[in-house]
Amino acid sequence: MMQSAWQRAQGSAIRLALFALVCALLLAATEALTRDTLRANAEASRRAVLAQVLPAGAFDNDLLADVQPLDPASTTRLGLKPPAVLYRATQAGQPSGWVVEVVAPNGYAGPIRLLVGMQADGRLSGVRVLEHRETPGLGDYIDAARSPWSQQFIGQREAPGQRWQVKKDGGRFDAMAGATISARAVTAAVGRAAQVLAGQASGH
Repeated sequence: MMQSAWQRAQGSAIRLALFALVCALLLAATEALTRDTLRANAEASRRAVLAQVLPAGAFDNDLLADVQPLDPASTTRLGLKPPAVLYRATQAGQPSGWVVEVVAPNGYAGPIRLLVGMQADGRLSGVRVLEHRETPGLGDYIDAARSPWSQQFIGQREAPGQRWQVKKDGGRFDAMAGATISARAVTAAVGRAAQVLAGQASGH
């Protein structure tokens, strides 16, 4: 018995609906897999940059999983927006260091985002620029990928009389001639981070 035009149309509609459903499911699955991959890649990148501001082999925990909220005063001092966190490094269950993000609001071309690490003995262990818009070939020497300038902070401590300023302003830290603003902003920001981190080092 021949199908009526209505039955044929109904069958086509059902097949189209099933096709659309299958496509939607495949798209959703692909999006979920892509989202998970992107998240995993972002976490791996974050772990890598956190490790750069701590001594090699100085921790055996997952820094992204071992965080504590920063109090409002520290969050404000670091130029961050809540919720902000402190990353804790441990070795065999014992504190071995901390990492915080800090923002220098007064870079030459805008805010400069940094990571600053400190060892358990209170000495700074590393500084890395996360984001900046300083002038290429001039102010961008603050970036460890461009020059070793930031290495001068390694081993420094927050202590009475410590002046987190460049030499031009009476401090002890070098700055490149013609690009003092960038160095001044980063040095002050590192100092604020050191003060926050020193509280952890003295209280652990």
